[in-house]
Amino acid sequence: MSDSAKDPDRLGFVSAHDVARLAGVSRSAVSRAFTPGASVAETTRDKILRAAEELGYQVNDLARGLLVNRSRLVGLVVARPEVGFRALLAAAIARALIRRGSLPLLIDTGRTDEELLAAQKTLVGHRAEATIILTGTPPSSFVELARRNGQPVVVLGRTEAEADHVHTDNAGAAAMAAALFVAHGLRRVGLASSDTGTPSIVERENAYAAEAMRLGAEMTIARGPDSDYAGGLAAARQLLDRPDRPQAIFCVNDPIAFAIMDHARHVRGLAVPEDLAVIGFDDVPEADWHAYRLTTFRQDPDAMARCAIDLLDRRQCQPALPPAREHLAAPLVVRQSFIPGFHPGVRS
Repeated sequence: MSDSAKDPDRLGFVSAHDVARLAGVSRSAVSRAFTPGASVAETTRDKILRAAEELGYQVNDLARGLLVNRSRLVGLVVARPEVGFRALLAAAIARALIRRGSLPLLIDTGRTDEELLAAQKTLVGHRAEATIILTGTPPSSFVELARRNGQPVVVLGRTEAEADHVHTDNAGAAAMAAALFVAHGLRRVGLASSDTGTPSIVERENAYAAEAMRLGAEMTIARGPDSDYAGGLAAARQLLDRPDRPQAIFCVNDPIAFAIMDHARHVRGLAVPEDLAVIGFDDVPEADWHAYRLTTFRQDPDAMARCAIDLLDRRQCQPALPPAREHLAAPLVVRQSFIPGFHPGVRS
């Protein structure tokens, strides 16, 4: 064996040549040993595998993918991937892709035109074999760019022509929130949202408002600049710093709900749910913290990831199939911020 294969302190990855030298075989034999279905004697394969294990050798999947013009990279396109449910969903899809044998490539679309252009170049430049778009913020140009480059596209939380979709029952959940509030005598209701206007947020807003109006509730809408905690505080001030504040508030996501609850308790001196009932959306881990115990609608990131991967596999096996749409429920998780059956004595 050469000194380079023996030296554990040398720089660089262990190569197939190193494995071939230790096993006493040719470089092509090593390649065949790690290629499914390739012809190689069993005794030779055993020697190669033992040498590879001793050296810590791993197949260069990126180089192999380039040889067959398939990178195994899958682009995960998302704006602000560190925020709220998006972080959970991005992580769940990344885990699912790794189990699949794919390499997740996270592409943050950024907030400026320059960042957006750089993200688009990254998506195409790395020759990703597919694209998954996680939120409604990235523009449709990403979908068109991926399609022009022959990539299957799966979208979550939005609708795009000729793409496969994973869709949460936003409308059904939001309408249920309004109906539950009114059924418990809370007829002065609020909606806490944001100006981002993503398809999921708009769907929740519209369904909640329509059901509240249908039931004859008095509704107030407030939107912060973004769908994060800071945006929730802006919406909280609009809703709660007024004499006719709502008795109940539906929040389009959990970070906004946390801000609503914090402002209600620590600034306005209100008790939740006695003075103010709150329902959120997403069921992020913080919703179960003792500080919040938030009643919220659950999106399951692992279930959404499985659906996205199933759609991707389906599209790659049968490219000519019409676009598919997976519809997932968002069940209500009851905690302390709103308890069906509990009738608070609301103090106006």
